[in-house]
Amino acid sequence: LRGWARSSRVINAVLGFALVAGLMTITPGLDTALVLRAAISGGARAGYATGLGICSGLLVWGVAAAVGVSALLTASQMAYNVLRYAGAAYMVFLGIRLIRQRRSDVAGPPEGVSESVAGTSWRAHFSRGLLTNLLNPKIGVFYIAVLPQFLPSDEPSAMAGLLLAMIHVLESLLWFSLLIAGSHVLRSRLQRPAVQAWTDRITGAVLLGFGARIAWSHP
Repeated sequence: LRGWARSSRVINAVLGFALVAGLMTITPGLDTALVLRAAISGGARAGYATGLGICSGLLVWGVAAAVGVSALLTASQMAYNVLRYAGAAYMVFLGIRLIRQRRSDVAGPPEGVSESVAGTSWRAHFSRGLLTNLLNPKIGVFYIAVLPQFLPSDEPSAMAGLLLAMIHVLESLLWFSLLIAGSHVLRSRLQRPAVQAWTDRITGAVLLGFGARIAWSHP
């Protein structure tokens, strides 16, 4: 009976967190914008590289929240502010870069593929997804506020946190795969220079908006 009760608690925790994390995943936001932009401009490889970077960040936040490290974001105003301003600056930098680069690339390379994007390595796309996620204090606050509610009390915190974070990662990868598949179907249209220009401007504006929001946010 004890083993059955333990398994039941774990299953309930996984299902409950899966529902909450799933709703967060499909809500349009920064991660969706980054993966779509990478897939449209650089193809499926770029989209998956960005998505894997984002998912790696989720794993880091999940384990950190489980062991209490990310509690610093809510307990220490200084720690939160450092991460907040670093994340805001990084997102504003990426946003301005996207908006500015497309103005000069619209008449650029053949077949509608931007040189700046086509020449971007898998590692660069991965790093962009990872850094954007790790420097977003809102993800940390989400994990520290939500994840502990689903951690079984009789399970090692780090392992349980990793398990729940993996659930979020799997849901994210499924969502990103749907986005990438959709962009692939329409790729011939989406890779037109004018469409790519607007994609980068919209993504850049989203990054600027999130950067500003994070800069003025509070724990």
